[in-house]
Amino acid sequence: MSQEPTTDHYFSAEPASAGDTRALTVTLAGREVEVLTAGGVFSGDRLDLGTRVLLREVPDPPAGELLDLGCGWGPVALTMALLAPTARVWAVDINPRARELTARNAARLGLHRVRTVAPEAVPDDVRFTAIWSNPPIRIGKPALHALLAEWLPRLDAGACAHLVVQRNLGADSLAQWLSADLGARVGLTVARAGSAKGYRVLRVCRPASPLTE
Repeated sequence: MSQEPTTDHYFSAEPASAGDTRALTVTLAGREVEVLTAGGVFSGDRLDLGTRVLLREVPDPPAGELLDLGCGWGPVALTMALLAPTARVWAVDINPRARELTARNAARLGLHRVRTVAPEAVPDDVRFTAIWSNPPIRIGKPALHALLAEWLPRLDAGACAHLVVQRNLGADSLAQWLSADLGARVGLTVARAGSAKGYRVLRVCRPASPLTE
């Protein structure tokens, strides 16, 4: 997850900054919990504003297979697991430090259905009943579009993704691309689910039945 200036982000496979862990108390799914964070991951010193907006605007996740795309130290994946304890949560990040932190935080909270993995470790046949993400806008449009084109088509029928994007970093242009390009190609609908504090929450859904011509 990466929308604020930072040295390392979701696409930092080998973070350069120090990795000493520290405890942080945050509120997730209405519960005050203590988690571990570190340098070299997105927003390693706090629960960032964009993620807070996302978690406030999304509906409770369904059961099934859930995806946190770009998990960082794990606030989205942990929230999914707290709200949907029977679901399997895939916490995906290419940054090994982020994966380690998310796995440790899930274990600390007793969330044993969180699977913290690199992107290539998610089986190709898994289809998701929900995707939540604070995507890495600062990697640039081509890389971001490629990332979303890889994962959003894996929504199950009737399932939705929720993405939080800062307005001044291209939320509206991303929504337009999702609707006119990716959505049109693979049969997804796009709408704004919420807006607060300079952020947009975009809802991308696969209809319950195939779109007809």
